[in-house]
Amino acid sequence: MITADRMAAVDANAAALGVPRKQLMESAGNAIAREVRTTVDPGATVTLVCGRGNNGGDAFAAARFLSGYDVRVRLLGRPESISTTIARENWDALAAAEIDAESVADPVAEPDRLALADADVVVDAMLGTGVSGPLREPERTVARRIAETTDSSADADATVIAVDVPSGVDADTGEVAAGSDGDRVAVPADRIVTFHDAKPGLADAFEGNDTSVAVTVADIGIPDAAELFTGPGDLLGLDRDPESHKGDHGEVLVVGGGPYTGAPTLAARAALRAGADLVRVACPESVAREVQGFSENLIVHGFPGEILEPHHLDRIRDLAADRDVVVFGPGLGDAEPTLSAVERFLESYDGRAVVDADALQVVPNVETDATLVCTPHQGELRAMGGPRAEEWRDRAELVREFASEIGHTMLVKGAYDVVSDGDDLRVNRTGNPGMTVGGTGDVLAGTVGAIACTQRPFQAAAIGAYANGRAGDLVVEDHGYGLVATDLIERIPEAVRTDA
Repeated sequence: MITADRMAAVDANAAALGVPRKQLMESAGNAIAREVRTTVDPGATVTLVCGRGNNGGDAFAAARFLSGYDVRVRLLGRPESISTTIARENWDALAAAEIDAESVADPVAEPDRLALADADVVVDAMLGTGVSGPLREPERTVARRIAETTDSSADADATVIAVDVPSGVDADTGEVAAGSDGDRVAVPADRIVTFHDAKPGLADAFEGNDTSVAVTVADIGIPDAAELFTGPGDLLGLDRDPESHKGDHGEVLVVGGGPYTGAPTLAARAALRAGADLVRVACPESVAREVQGFSENLIVHGFPGEILEPHHLDRIRDLAADRDVVVFGPGLGDAEPTLSAVERFLESYDGRAVVDADALQVVPNVETDATLVCTPHQGELRAMGGPRAEEWRDRAELVREFASEIGHTMLVKGAYDVVSDGDDLRVNRTGNPGMTVGGTGDVLAGTVGAIACTQRPFQAAAIGAYANGRAGDLVVEDHGYGLVATDLIERIPEAVRTDA
């Protein structure tokens, strides 16, 4: 099954792989038409009630495949308000094909113009999977009108086919939300034709009804690669609410430094560029001034000494308590007291953390309630007891098994990054050989940390891998090889742009 948000991402990834959205719409229209032909014989009257988005566009395309039927297409609203170019092109094609297609500017005031009364089949293409909450007008009134066409006692018994999901039903939960009047209104579909994969909510749609709803999952040509490989669609979840306030996009604590000063600074600066609202660095006092000197945007908290030790943990826990994500490991080193401190921190921590570098080696032996994203390269993975495989396809399944075994999300860095939480699996192909330079892993850890403030850990790891590699590709495209890790940081905002 696939959620509505993931479906939108996969759709965008398919387009990036060279499968045009218009081609997918054509295939979806063909699938709708097949469902109609399965339901009624040629000559039957078919009314397609369409919204102004791509759900409606799918139905516009379907109408062209229904020669031999009495087809009426009704658009809710004015044609100039159709929201996408491909849907508008399919609307214009109806006129060229001389198919009965009318816009109904005010379907609440002009219900008869919907042409529902004598329909044998009504196709509900008002709203798609990306819409949730109670139906608004005019869709709310139209849904009630469609319900009347299925009332056999009123001498009207049309079959209702919903496109992707019945309008008013949440595609992820199957719930029908109550409106301001307290009523729960949705189109009472008899059949649903949904695309690419089943939606979780369809199994529960209209649960408790006397009649079951037949669901057809139609293959519309989205390649498996659009789900497996990260792509621009994965960035869609990063869109911000225009009414956002300070802190809504997360606070990150980077715990690192001592033997190294650059690593925690790279991670912290990357977290800021990836969208965190506030980033703090906890590091030994011996390097705190140097870390602060890299950027005035960082808040630096020094603790006594030259390395992290167990007696510093009360201070670290206090700093971590109010943060959304802790990035643990960049530049910490592998001194025995430091690794002991990492282990004891994780044993008592129950928040989200990105674990990187030397800190990774303690993870397999720690019992923790924390939600971890581990970011090893292949050598660090083997040091954790993980698998070794040269070919990425073999490595992918082995990483999935290892993630399931240790109970944490793994982001294994390589020419092809492999991300798994033990269930889901994603592979990232962005990045280039110039990124073998030191420090790019620290940038990745900070990027994932920032994104994990607002996304679930698996998704944060996948997006972070994609964005980090994309930033590296942008640098090389402009300047060639010879990049340094700080070059990536400056390109991260561009790499996470959803419209780039």
